Amino acid sequence: MPGTVLLVAGAPVGKGRLVDAAAVLPVLAAVAPAVLAGTPTANVVELADPLEPQAVLTRLRAAAAAPGPLTVYVAGQIQLDRRQRLPHLALARTTPATVRYTAFPWHWFREELRLRPPGATTLFLDLHADAESWPLLRSAPLDCGRESAVFGRIAPPPGRRSTAGPSYLKAVATILRSGHRPPLEQLHQQALGRLTEEDPGLVLAARAPAVSDPHAAVSAAVRAGRHGDADGLAARWEQAAVRAHGAGSEEALHWAEVRADLAMLAGDAARSCRTWLAVAAARLAAGQAEDAPGVEAAVDRAHHQWGEIRDAARARELGAELARLRGRVPGRRAGALDHVERQLRALEPQTQF
Repeated sequence: MPGTVLLVAGAPVGKGRLVDAAAVLPVLAAVAPAVLAGTPTANVVELADPLEPQAVLTRLRAAAAAPGPLTVYVAGQIQLDRRQRLPHLALARTTPATVRYTAFPWHWFREELRLRPPGATTLFLDLHADAESWPLLRSAPLDCGRESAVFGRIAPPPGRRSTAGPSYLKAVATILRSGHRPPLEQLHQQALGRLTEEDPGLVLAARAPAVSDPHAAVSAAVRAGRHGDADGLAARWEQAAVRAHGAGSEEALHWAEVRADLAMLAGDAARSCRTWLAVAAARLAAGQAEDAPGVEAAVDRAHHQWGEIRDAARARELGAELARLRGRVPGRRAGALDHVERQLRALEPQTQF
């Protein structure tokens, strides 16, 4: 089965740049796609100094939906938003004051990759932290999702008036240019061994869990086209989580989110939208803030799925609920509530004279 490779190199343009992330792309591009992916054939998507977080999200979402193995190479710098102190991958327009709106929230990687089958997703990361994010990252590692294997490093901030290089990923690419792809742990160790003149910082090396994870059975059912079976499995795990931890627990909400994604994969946009709206409402009822990542993600996904509903009556029904939630959770994109209200007006039945 063909593999998919996503190359992401992001850093601010101008004085806020800590690392010349895009410098690694020509080296990676010189590697055969099949070697980058570890598969007989592969499709490669490259994002060099992207401007908008939504553009990165679109590419990541498409890559995550691909059926074969996925390898993601990320070079760049990590910064915190000032409101929630959450890590983001800085992009070309990012400044310390605009991280929340111009950088890519790291938890979006976890969100988009969570339905990938175990063992099918690998990330190679070469990241530099700024002065604010470095202490946090030393105590709270980046979360890439429970199904992903992660290798790489997070380097401390470079010295003043200096720009660092993505030397770890350059070493990975140089090794792969031989045409041979060693086992992942061996490739990682070989690349680290080439960083002889710098401190690698925080070393990342985490294998994905084995196929005994309940998510593996759900993913297998989806790949086989058995969407009803997949939803049934997820529903049973959701019910078990509710009994064990409560309806508003993270465990129960996780499986509700999985079911929302399964509805999307089955082509049932209305059910997916309704489930995401319920997740958002449950998170708010549990006391989570309107700008909490889980709340924002649920409303954003409900909004996206609402736009895919073709039945006008169901769209009007769910749109009214979405508008109420958008009033509380405007999200990161300006004009989201206005968009819902405009679409609702367009969906109103036309009076015949």
